Amino acid sequence: MSTNWEHQLKHHFGFSDFKGNQRTIIESISAGKDTFVIMPTGGGKSLCYQLPALAAEGTAIVVSPLIALMKNQVDAIRGHSVADSVAHVLNSSLTKKELDQVHEDLIAGKTKLLYVAPESLNKNSNIELLKKITISFFAIDEAHCISEWGHDFRPDYRTIKESIKALGRKPIIALTATATPKVQADIIKTMGMDEPDIYLSSFNRPNLYYEVRPKRDIDHDIIKLLSQNKGKSAIVYCLSRQKVEDLAEQLVVNGINALPYHAGLEAAKRVKHQDAFLNEDCDVIVATIAFGMGIDKPDVRFVLHYDMPKSLESYYQETGRAGRDGGEGSCITYFDIKDIERLAKFLSKKPVSEQEIGRQLLEEATGYAEAAICRRRVLLHYFGESFHEDDCEKMCDNCRHEREKVDASRELLDVISCINETHGKFKTSEVVNILRGSMTAILSQNNAEQLENWGKHKDKSETHLRAVIRQGIIRHYLEKNIESYGTVQVTEKGNTGKLPKAFRVRKELDYTTLNSGANETKKVVAMDEALLSILKDLRKKIANSKGVPPYAVFAENSLSEMATIYPCTLDELKNIQGVGEGKAKKFGQPMVDAIATYVEENDIDRPQDMVFKSVANKSALKVYIIQSTDRKLPLDDIASAKGLKMGQLIEEMESIVLSGTKINFDYYLEDIMDEDSIEEVFDFLTEESEHGSMEELLEEFGDDYDEQELQLLRLKFFSDVAN
Repeated sequence: MSTNWEHQLKHHFGFSDFKGNQRTIIESISAGKDTFVIMPTGGGKSLCYQLPALAAEGTAIVVSPLIALMKNQVDAIRGHSVADSVAHVLNSSLTKKELDQVHEDLIAGKTKLLYVAPESLNKNSNIELLKKITISFFAIDEAHCISEWGHDFRPDYRTIKESIKALGRKPIIALTATATPKVQADIIKTMGMDEPDIYLSSFNRPNLYYEVRPKRDIDHDIIKLLSQNKGKSAIVYCLSRQKVEDLAEQLVVNGINALPYHAGLEAAKRVKHQDAFLNEDCDVIVATIAFGMGIDKPDVRFVLHYDMPKSLESYYQETGRAGRDGGEGSCITYFDIKDIERLAKFLSKKPVSEQEIGRQLLEEATGYAEAAICRRRVLLHYFGESFHEDDCEKMCDNCRHEREKVDASRELLDVISCINETHGKFKTSEVVNILRGSMTAILSQNNAEQLENWGKHKDKSETHLRAVIRQGIIRHYLEKNIESYGTVQVTEKGNTGKLPKAFRVRKELDYTTLNSGANETKKVVAMDEALLSILKDLRKKIANSKGVPPYAVFAENSLSEMATIYPCTLDELKNIQGVGEGKAKKFGQPMVDAIATYVEENDIDRPQDMVFKSVANKSALKVYIIQSTDRKLPLDDIASAKGLKMGQLIEEMESIVLSGTKINFDYYLEDIMDEDSIEEVFDFLTEESEHGSMEELLEEFGDDYDEQELQLLRLKFFSDVAN
């Protein structure tokens, strides 16, 4: 008997029309067919299993990854129904009384949708319970969690198949907002889906603006952007919990209504902060990726990424939380290749297969961030969808800011030649290194210097050659073999030797000359060269009077910032990069006096919107480091106690010392270095060094001392001499 689905839709949910593929998806699962649904965030995935579950005999088992997500779904379904028994959650959060009620309603046949986490479904006691009821079908929500190639891989998802088998095979509907062709194939295979009907909606979100900015002066940039858009909802994603806490605090100090959210907060506090954001008691959530799955807030206007995510799927999922109501949504990501290198290092502790997967995902994310072509085109290509950049409507920074294109036909031919010469066994980075003549351990093992293509393009940058390979993949001359962890292969089209008259890639962008961003009316504030000259002379006088090098008083970039935003009080000076309270007190008064006089004499209109407030002495870690060094604890123990590596501890110590606070760790240096070595480095820093930089020290002493020793000696110098 056919079902009048429009009537059911109106009856249960009050809607008159289905969106997109919803109706055909519902007909597929209702007809007993395995069904695979890929639909972007906000496309109405949940309705695809909720409506057929309400109309079918028995109970649909919905596997979902997060308790909060399940609760939201159950509350929503109950809101459309007379009885709460229509939908239940079965997980570890239930009390004994609640659990008994769930069992009672299931056995009585009152429950149409039962939400379970994969861990709960796999429990023997729950399998025995579910054997007693009629199951209509299984819905696997957030199905990308099944795949180890997916961005939220959950090992328990991979064992769902066995639990379903134990309960008696019923139709399966798997749903996700993000899945590459590789992930799609993995989900279908792992779940044992039987020739499923596949419904793939377009991944394009035309109302979202995509932009990647270089990661420079990022805190100021975010504060300025959010200050200019007060009252608008925004999510700022950071990779570390500490950065979430620090940035949220800094936003609040600068008058922005923000709250932190990460897995380290108590559960009650997380819920409170999430509800505050949903209920518009808070404008901005600063969060790790723990925040967002199942968050149904339609009017998020900004999604900012402090760090590039670990995969393009994560990026797409997180940016997809902007503009779900069809209104404006700006997705701005801050990118620094060093962040990617750091993430790649973390992978080294994982099993080899995970390392390979992780590296390929990072490479794809890097490719997107470095791309000079339409970002939408790159993003949608990753999900197996063709897109022409003319359709972007200038809704990404690369399409909005036209760049000169350069012919790269020669480079593409040489890339093809190089891949064929090496039998397609290398990934992008190795192909680029061969063409640039840059030796690595892998290439050394393969005697790459003997290759005909070795060093053919040593005059070309890595970014340019990566762009050639990416464009070659998008234009189908090349492809990545996902079975062999992303090695680059030549396609049949690439091997014909027939290339278009002009194979062009966009010229690398000089970010120093670009005023980028969704808001194109930014005011560019220029540095005052006359004031900079005055400040340099004054710095030299102060340095001579104190008997220290000028760079130990204020760094060059600190002077440049002073000559840009004109701080006229010590409080304003403390917000200048690299100054802090200690330096301001010790050296600051003559500087601010000189700036105030200059401003008055030249009738300067100061750019006050560029003077940001910082959080004074905010870091508990800073206090711990100072107290621990006062107690003469070994630096290794201090790092270990806070879960830091030695390099990270030295970075923290550097920020403390360079902002003007003294740290005494002589006791540690005396254990690892002799007095003559310390004196030799100090003499160099006092008399010969121009900037007091690590680069100078490594060039002078790199053969004699390791990098960490030199970092510590430089810190001691600044601590003793400049503070």
